[in-house]
Amino acid sequence: MRNVQVKLIKPSQLKLEEQLLAFIAEDLGDDIDATLKSAQKLSGLPMELIRETFSIARQKGAPELFPRIAPALANVHVAILQRKKISDISKTEALRTVVSRALSYVRAVNGTKVTLLYLSDSEPAEYVVLGEGALLAAYRFLRYKNMAQDPPLKVEIVIPDTKWNHAKRLFEKSAIVCAAQNDVRDLVNTPPLELGPAALSKYAKSLANQFGFRVEVLGAKALRRKGYMGILSVGKGADEEPCLIVARVLPKKPSAKRIALVGKAVTFDSGGYCLKPPKDMWHMKGDMAGGAAVLGAMAALTQLKPSVEVNAYIPCAKNLVGAKSYLPGDVIRTKIGKSVHVTNTDAEGRLLLADALIRAGEDKADAIIDIATLTGSVVRALGSSVAGVMGTSPELVQAILRAGKEVGEDFWELPLVEEYAERLKSEIADLENVAKNPEAGAIIAGLFLREFVPCGAKWAHLDIAGPYFVEKTWRYYSPGATGFGVRTLVQVVMRAEEWL
Repeated sequence: MRNVQVKLIKPSQLKLEEQLLAFIAEDLGDDIDATLKSAQKLSGLPMELIRETFSIARQKGAPELFPRIAPALANVHVAILQRKKISDISKTEALRTVVSRALSYVRAVNGTKVTLLYLSDSEPAEYVVLGEGALLAAYRFLRYKNMAQDPPLKVEIVIPDTKWNHAKRLFEKSAIVCAAQNDVRDLVNTPPLELGPAALSKYAKSLANQFGFRVEVLGAKALRRKGYMGILSVGKGADEEPCLIVARVLPKKPSAKRIALVGKAVTFDSGGYCLKPPKDMWHMKGDMAGGAAVLGAMAALTQLKPSVEVNAYIPCAKNLVGAKSYLPGDVIRTKIGKSVHVTNTDAEGRLLLADALIRAGEDKADAIIDIATLTGSVVRALGSSVAGVMGTSPELVQAILRAGKEVGEDFWELPLVEEYAERLKSEIADLENVAKNPEAGAIIAGLFLREFVPCGAKWAHLDIAGPYFVEKTWRYYSPGATGFGVRTLVQVVMRAEEWL
């Protein structure tokens, strides 16, 4: 992770030294006098220079960011949000992306500081979005690079005096969540040789010690004693035993309501004996991205103090080929008595999640959100930019859709089509872990999970197989893990009173 410092400053604190000064403006029409006056007021630069800079930026064919260095002052640039070019994303996502490009420019010229001036009479939350863009865009996974450490990058965001206090309070909370998200990106990017179930459990304990929440780890013996056979079956062919991480964050005031966050953590998924194709199998080190997102959310929630109790359940295993591996044709009897005929060992995540959902029910969860890199089908349906969501509670599903839109994580609701449930019926057991018909695989997986949701609990399932990882720079994410889901989970929990 790049060493970045983001600071909110008032206009009076702005110093025009050797640094990059970037104006961020919205689409500019014929009348830009108000924008020019705002730029002059915030920066204190001569109006002639500002007018010339904006004139260059508005030339036909100029790119949307840093079209040219203004000749009168070499460090002044203009970034214009050309909404017609980026109409497919929200304004806040566009702002984060523009900041990302500003930071890329700073790196390209070996700079160490950039000051952002947003020329809009906006709510304090929009200025905070600029800070989020900087914190997330500055991330780089360089642990294994033989290179010198990047110098610290400083980002200043100029906030009008009347909005500074409110923006500062909002940004302090936002920075907590962004830090947690970047830590999750580190986890998901870590090679499987270094991050198995044992290492992930150790990390969870260190996180709990750091932030003060409770963690319990159930090893193989405890799993067997308590009847969590799905987790045991998936992990029994690996070189280290599977486990279930259970964490708890207590509310600031006693609450009768409990939310469960469930995250799949297959630290490497070979597919088992239903082996995955070797091309891009290395991506399967990230099959624990759901569990990592839950850990990140718990770290952030501990600091933000939610109004409800939050329990996390993270089933961990490696799905490998070995003499003791579970096999196609095996039958697993779950703790609640339902038996599952395994027809595909590469559909292992739902077996882990089933046990975690059962445990959430044992702990009397009022609402359950599970998150997982569960199916390739959801990627084929929605692409790599959008995650799927489905569930039994319209209120919870809508809360997730709203939260995702607010924080810049896109979800699309998929239906739990009742007639498809027939495809999970088995001649040998109560259920098959996959349907014979390959259609609607993401929905079929959701229907399988629904079989293990405790009666009376609100439930939503998030399939993040698309956006959890990017091959190339996307918006404000560098190649690698995105930490997708952390901000949505935190937002939904912190607004639980709206839907629970």
